[in-house]
Amino acid sequence: MEGAGYRVVFEKGGVYLHTSAKKHQDPDSLIAGVIRVVEKDSDVVLHWVPVEEAGDSTQILFSKKDVSGGDSCTSEEEPTFDPGYEPDWAVISTVRPQSRHSEPTRGAEPSSPRGSWAFSVSLGELKSIRRSKPGLSWAYLVLVTQAGGSLPALHFHRGGTRALLRVLSRYLLLASSPQDSRLYLVFPHDSSALSSSFHHLQLFDQDSSNVVSRFLQDPYSTTFSSFSRVTNFFRGALQPHPEGASPDLPPPPDDEPEPGFEVISCVELGPRPAVERTPPVTEEEWAHHVGPEGRLQQVPVLKARIFSGGLSPSLRREAWKFLLGYLSWEGSAEEHKAHVRKKTDEYFRMKLQWKSVSPEQERRNSLLHGYRSLIERDVSRTDRTNKFYEGPENPGLGLLNDILLTYCMYHFDLGYVQGMSDLLSPILYVIQNEVDAFWCFCGFMELVHGNFEESQETMKRQLGQLLLLLRVLDPPLCDFLDSQDSGSLCFCFRWLLIWFKREFPFPDVLRLWEVLWTGLPGPNLHLLVACAILDMERDTLMLSGFGSNEILKHINELTMKLSVEDVLTRAEALYRQLTACPELPHNVQEVLGLVPPAEPRSPSPPTSPLPLSPTRAPPAPPPPEDTAPQPDSSLEILPEEEEEESTES
Repeated sequence: MEGAGYRVVFEKGGVYLHTSAKKHQDPDSLIAGVIRVVEKDSDVVLHWVPVEEAGDSTQILFSKKDVSGGDSCTSEEEPTFDPGYEPDWAVISTVRPQSRHSEPTRGAEPSSPRGSWAFSVSLGELKSIRRSKPGLSWAYLVLVTQAGGSLPALHFHRGGTRALLRVLSRYLLLASSPQDSRLYLVFPHDSSALSSSFHHLQLFDQDSSNVVSRFLQDPYSTTFSSFSRVTNFFRGALQPHPEGASPDLPPPPDDEPEPGFEVISCVELGPRPAVERTPPVTEEEWAHHVGPEGRLQQVPVLKARIFSGGLSPSLRREAWKFLLGYLSWEGSAEEHKAHVRKKTDEYFRMKLQWKSVSPEQERRNSLLHGYRSLIERDVSRTDRTNKFYEGPENPGLGLLNDILLTYCMYHFDLGYVQGMSDLLSPILYVIQNEVDAFWCFCGFMELVHGNFEESQETMKRQLGQLLLLLRVLDPPLCDFLDSQDSGSLCFCFRWLLIWFKREFPFPDVLRLWEVLWTGLPGPNLHLLVACAILDMERDTLMLSGFGSNEILKHINELTMKLSVEDVLTRAEALYRQLTACPELPHNVQEVLGLVPPAEPRSPSPPTSPLPLSPTRAPPAPPPPEDTAPQPDSSLEILPEEEEEESTES
């Protein structure tokens, strides 16, 4: 509808501001409003007002929107969403927006507390628009101005994000960012002559805004790759755009629903239960579980105790061999001795493979030379403040080097990747035996070898699972991180890569790892540990107004400041809170190990093959019975006396 100097071209109700950082929004923190795009004089303004106010602070009167020129908010493409139940934030239903066909009213009263949230911004002042990631919360848009500030996030509880973007694309060029498909860079049409020319010539199959964004970054490759398809000119010209679609806005996939409703709109979690940690398992308690012939009894009970309390330091050297799969929980003492003899011979055979390589041979073996150089560099700076590794001629450094090089012989496909020395160091510190430490390290790598694959698919999957858990546990925190370009949780990459090795003091890392190795209460407790840390820091992150750089800086500064007992207590509480939810989404249950992973509906294209894991390694031929392992003089094995003293210290 046209008025004196203005015309409403778009109007959408059910657009809310979430003004609280609390996990559970209260009625006062949800402000319902209406978003409008208004042509006023020679400018186009994006305007949001609370539902109590039908006008803006400039006293413009808005009647019903122009039906002939605007997009209806109740079109067939985007029906009003009715969940069919009362979600957590259903308090918003107590404030009903006025019908857009109602009589216009005057602007907000100055004393209205919600009137201060209203805002108007000229489209020419916009710099970028960020769209929310599909997840468990409502879809939203974050508008960033040329001045660098961001307007309050607009939460579309009834859908409408795509309709608004289509309207904005009439006045602006929205170019999808090459680095982030959910970020639209905003350019006025007067600076988009190149895009306009591309569009009218119909030379390109892809959207012209994408061509412009790529052209600005790499003009040569974009130009030649695009004009090589000039033979498609007539075919492209004869393919009209779908009715109602804007050629300037990259269309979403046809099967993509409105973001915010893909999985579930609300998960009602119950209260978080209280959790208390127990004292560590002592040598006496362990001895009670040792039965006849040295077999361990009531293993599930013993694992549960280790999970809830950890191990006493004097017990770790023996217990870690079971936790890491080097010794069988069901084996007898004699079976364990025979197994150790076999594994000792196997280790020295692999070690001799690289020790027998001459310098001339190594010069022609770039792979082995590269592994050796990288290992020497990493070992020289691994835990050097620990007394076990300090000093220039420390024998522990030589053991680290030899074990890691031998692992390259054991796992040819994976070899050595930076970060593995961090995982071996605590194991060698506790086990204090070269052979046993090697096989315990292999057991640990069986759990995390995917973290070091070149494709990084395992790390990407874990970050996605972490985000899924966090969206169920704390949607406001996810929305905040998303609005600050931190929604990918990349700042948690190091946590998951080396299992928080550099986040806790060395003794706390030992406690954390032995709890995680129990496999209780599910296969991904380390993800809940990450959730627990973020939960502990949520108020600091959200209430301090941190941007992406400040968030990364704050996370890095948490190093050595966290209490492992507090984190484990909170992680277990989060697990119990999630598992007590009767409506927990199936994909969350899969992450927690409550249900088996669902098989893919259709075969996916094969990715890079997984490296050969230790359990799949072809068995080595049995050694002759009359042959005993012959370690050469360069092998450094701690004598039993030194082992005893190191354990006592």
